[in-house]
Amino acid sequence: MKLDAKIPAGPLAEKWERRRLELKLVNPANKRKFEILVVGSGLAGASAAASLGELGYRVKCFCFQDSARRAHSIAAQGGINAAKNYQNDGDSVERLFHDTLKGGDFRSREANVYRLAQVSNAIIDQCAAQGVPFAREYGGALANRSFGGAQVSRTFYARGQTGQQLLLGAYQALSRQIALGSVKLFTRSEMLDLVVADGRASGIVVRDLVSGKITSHAADAVVLATGGYSSVFYLSTNAMGCNVTAIWRAHKKGALFANPCFTQIHPTCIPVTGDHQSKLTLMSESLRNDGRIWAPKKKGDGRKPSGIPESERDYYLERKYPGFGNLAPRDIASRSAKEVCDEGRGVGAGGRGVYLDFSDAVKRLGQDSIRERYGNLFDMYEKITGENPYQAPMRIYPAAHYAMGGLWVDYNLMSNLAGLFVIGEANFSDHGANRLGASALMQGLADGYFILPYTIGDYLARNGKGQAAGHPEFRKSESAVSSRVQKLLAANGRRTADSFHRELGHLLWEHCGMARNRAGLEKALERIPALRAEFWQNLKVTGSGEDLNPALERAGRVADFMEFAELLCRDAQARAESCGGHFREEFQTPDGEALRDDKNFSHVAAWEYKGESVDPELHKESLTFENVSLEQRSYK
Repeated sequence: MKLDAKIPAGPLAEKWERRRLELKLVNPANKRKFEILVVGSGLAGASAAASLGELGYRVKCFCFQDSARRAHSIAAQGGINAAKNYQNDGDSVERLFHDTLKGGDFRSREANVYRLAQVSNAIIDQCAAQGVPFAREYGGALANRSFGGAQVSRTFYARGQTGQQLLLGAYQALSRQIALGSVKLFTRSEMLDLVVADGRASGIVVRDLVSGKITSHAADAVVLATGGYSSVFYLSTNAMGCNVTAIWRAHKKGALFANPCFTQIHPTCIPVTGDHQSKLTLMSESLRNDGRIWAPKKKGDGRKPSGIPESERDYYLERKYPGFGNLAPRDIASRSAKEVCDEGRGVGAGGRGVYLDFSDAVKRLGQDSIRERYGNLFDMYEKITGENPYQAPMRIYPAAHYAMGGLWVDYNLMSNLAGLFVIGEANFSDHGANRLGASALMQGLADGYFILPYTIGDYLARNGKGQAAGHPEFRKSESAVSSRVQKLLAANGRRTADSFHRELGHLLWEHCGMARNRAGLEKALERIPALRAEFWQNLKVTGSGEDLNPALERAGRVADFMEFAELLCRDAQARAESCGGHFREEFQTPDGEALRDDKNFSHVAAWEYKGESVDPELHKESLTFENVSLEQRSYK
């Protein structure tokens, strides 16, 4: 299999404009003849469905929540990047491009990253026109703040609710198209298979989560906008419903899975407090603008933070990375926190935490100013921990957060399967080995509003109508989904799906989390198949398949995690280098930083499913850099 990224020729700054001129168009009168399925209703899915509907296509949008407003995009807090340079502090499209490429440790495509930076400004204009209540300066201009991995202020925000406000903007655009009849929304509907007919993505099979009814939907193109898979770690910042099922089922139908080991650990989360938790709570990276991160210099220092004098505090990010300080990129900040705690200098229960201290900012700016910027985040922290962060430092620790890996796509956002487009966090394309803060919302909206509507039209213009629902592959897929559901319901063991998920997540966190090594990965790859076998032998699913059954939903998703986890560890084992969020302990610089191997691993690792009990096949897309020089990443 030869991977063709379909990157346009010509200078970097002209590639996207050149591609748009090359794309074939669908006549406005012909658009209504085509039907497109969009799976997912978060920022990427809602913006794509709304845009495609407005263009005149017939669109069906599917989500497993009871409302598109409940997509996990709503949980994003800190902001969205754009190269507007409102602060006149030296930002530009080129600087955003370079920061993103460097932040991802040079493991993403130049052309994709530059396009993302190019369209970033249009996103802000679009969302402001929709009425998204971005924070504003006293004079009325949109406000900006800084995020990790940048030395400029380019992040637009709506207090600590940016994801929610952006999603409401996309949701109102989607709702308008629903009212006009161009988009039909299917809530409480979970995609359980991709239908591939004659080598082309031709539809999906879904299960109605309320009635249990299994149906198929045919279309001329399928768009997956189903988010990331970091909840494979069980304890993560993701919502409990987040899963890998849609893209994993597409992978098993032939879509390549790229860079699954590139998972991000977020440095500012409320620490684990016990076995009762089913997820962890993110505290926005924006807090690192004004909060200073520190730990006691002395091991096992049990004093209250107010009792530890400045001379006995280690502001370790400021010490190690003076150029960026507390705004070092997420992977570096996360590993630094782990190092401090591994040394025995952690705080809180079990010594798994560091302090995020706002005392200096409160003295400098006043409590009212801090409340205006971060009030809802501070309130959330106090409700969860019972501690007042205005009076005492927050306690934070890294947690699984975002998936840079995902299904492989070309420059047009189409997978290697004709007609299957993948957008937002579900694809691998823009962030390399580490995503910069405030870039997830940017990518989701860029893909949905400004890229997919162009490229999917080119595919439809060139390939015409797809297969109808009467094709035998639809009945075959429906039958396979029904059989799998019955197999889950027939399980009559003694363990819940959650108990298996927790064990799997702990295994991955220990051996494929913030740090990985060959011995740990080998141990994980030995244990996962045994755990998967036990899952099918000892799983207990209560209830039936003819009504709302959360136990059945969870079991299906955990079953997919059990398969995907092995690929995640296999990819981490094959990538014998450290880069970004993938930190192999055997490969580090003398001062403990990630050590890349550009000679052997400057590529995208794209895995092909070959069948059960058969090793997947690795395909490589070489990464070439014509406009930046590969350098050892440094934030000092």
